[in-house]
Amino acid sequence: MAIVRIDHLVLTVNNINVTTDFYRHYFGIETINFQDGRAALKIGHQKINLHEVDHETDPKAAYPTPGSGDICLISDKPIDNLLDEFEKNNLPIVLGPVIRTGAEGKIRSIYVRDPDQNLIEISNYIN
Repeated sequence: MAIVRIDHLVLTVNNINVTTDFYRHYFGIETINFQDGRAALKIGHQKINLHEVDHETDPKAAYPTPGSGDICLISDKPIDNLLDEFEKNNLPIVLGPVIRTGAEGKIRSIYVRDPDQNLIEISNYIN
């Protein structure tokens, strides 16, 4: 067996509508619906499925908990532009900009929290 990519991951959230509104407003991420009304955040060739707390789809993680996610998203907008946008829209920056290591090399990152307090790292690759 050879694993070649990640297809999707799951975030457990308190309210799917609040979550999808946040990701659309701040990051421009499209919401898709599938399988009888389930929701996901569509990012390129991957998606983040959303499970609302106490209404998770089986099978599920052993301890699905809102706020336990920590993910990194790559942006095509420069981090400095995002800093300005987030400040104008009152989205607090937890940390950054800082240099980190992504899956394919060095990245410049800022960190924010979503409505469930998941840690969201937004990054640009450094050439």
